[in-house]
Amino acid sequence: MNQEILKALSSLLDEKLKPISIKLDETYQIVRALEHSAEVNKAEHDKMANDIAHIKGGVESLRKDISTVEVVTASNYAYIAELKAVK
Repeated sequence: MNQEILKALSSLLDEKLKPISIKLDETYQIVRALEHSAEVNKAEHDKMANDIAHIKGGVESLRKDISTVEVVTASNYAYIAELKAVK
């Protein structure tokens, strides 16, 4: 009799826990998918940060070049003014 009661209780318990187990598995899969999405997002973020740093370096280099062009242009204007004054 005790064995029958235990089997009945075990069967009832399995029946009640099965939907919970299924939902737990689904939740786990969702969490894993979200975790993967977060990893992909972080990789993209890191790539953008590297690209921005590269662009920033390029812009700083261009600023130096433009500054050099301004200095050379000013010097050329001074020479032109001297040449005009000689006439």
